[in-house]
Amino acid sequence: MTNDLVITGRVVVPGAVLDDGWIAVDGPRIAAVGQGTPPPARARHDAPAGALILPGVVDGQTHATSAGGLPGIDATTASALAGGVTTIVDMPYDNPAPLSDRARLADKVAAVAAHARCDVALYATVLPGQDTAEVAALVEGGVCAFKISAFESSPTRFPRIPADRALDLLQALAPTHLPLGLHNEDQEIVRAATARVRAAGGNGLAEHAAARPLAAELSATAAFLELGAASGGHAHVVHFSTADGFDRVAALAALGHRVTGELCVHYLWFDIADPADAALGHRLKVNPPVRSGARDALWNAVAAGRVPFVSSDHSSWPVSAKDTASIHDAGAGVPGLETLLPAFLTGAAARGLNAPVLAARLLAEHPARFFGLWPRKGALAAGADADIAVWAPGAMTWDATRQRDDLRWSPFHGRRFDGRVLRTYLRGRLAFDGATVHATPGTGRFLPRGPGGWFAPPA
Repeated sequence: MTNDLVITGRVVVPGAVLDDGWIAVDGPRIAAVGQGTPPPARARHDAPAGALILPGVVDGQTHATSAGGLPGIDATTASALAGGVTTIVDMPYDNPAPLSDRARLADKVAAVAAHARCDVALYATVLPGQDTAEVAALVEGGVCAFKISAFESSPTRFPRIPADRALDLLQALAPTHLPLGLHNEDQEIVRAATARVRAAGGNGLAEHAAARPLAAELSATAAFLELGAASGGHAHVVHFSTADGFDRVAALAALGHRVTGELCVHYLWFDIADPADAALGHRLKVNPPVRSGARDALWNAVAAGRVPFVSSDHSSWPVSAKDTASIHDAGAGVPGLETLLPAFLTGAAARGLNAPVLAARLLAEHPARFFGLWPRKGALAAGADADIAVWAPGAMTWDATRQRDDLRWSPFHGRRFDGRVLRTYLRGRLAFDGATVHATPGTGRFLPRGPGGWFAPPA
């Protein structure tokens, strides 16, 4: 048999790196993976010496439509492919209205078909007072998860959902394998702390962290996890800024409850006690905040296997949203699709971890399993979609002005990484060649959730 394409190099499969490895691609799928002499193919790409052949990244937390509405999917997914990301899992807080019913789901699925360059799975949400009967319709429509917030960033687009409604949702989702994600900051604590910090003056990242103290994060987390335990639903916290949150999850998980927590890559990279990071000011504002002295313990949690997956939490807000007199009025969130894989690989290698295997696990396999996209997505294995990222080693300084996200800014600007994404393949076709995104709008597909899940019984 002559395959369509063979790629050779150091192939990263679940749990191992195959030196002198190869991947054979037939149409949109991987036909075989092996070592030694590759099979015949009509086209061949030999990766440079030392290059890694990784599964396409599944970024489990993005915000493609925050500023530009549904057409923002175009630039976001172009940026994804340039970062080795072949699937994004997009949050429901679209501009101007969130994905909270079947009509909005239909609109977003149509927007994916028109604008997406990589594949897209979707979160949904509910609004205050909305009948939970809509949940079943959204599940039937293929959403992969739901998300709510304990803090109101917007009364219409990003509202606070009180505890009784969270419990209703968890109970409605309990018979399924869909998680309910939470933005975990207690509203009363944050608003009171912010008022105190504003009155005292100061306008840096330390003041932002003080206005959103760890107590707010952990109290919202604890209440939500207990609701998950009481309901039997899958309670998922979408971002922890310190390892303390993973301690809370581990305690309830040990009792048999369906609880998980997620980590975003900026918490693994930045520390506001570092003068270079503190100097970023408004541009490093995220919620929950990057904190002082939390980074090493978070890497320890990664190394110990306590972090299910790592995401970018990519935000599509332009830098003008950061240009406010007070840090408390600045927009929260940072771009991150093109820096997720470089930052994780570089940080893991610097700590002596098995960076390639960890990246394949936490940036591809685990999020694919979590969101019901496995085994189609998430690994270099026969039968899976041929979603492939080629990573070339070598020192590289990040230049945010060359990003493909139309934002052209990043807190990683000027930071050094251990390599770069040389190529990205989406379903067997070259989507990015290291300089140009070749996948056009409409190449990407909507991915309905499959039958699997983090807590689903083995097939």
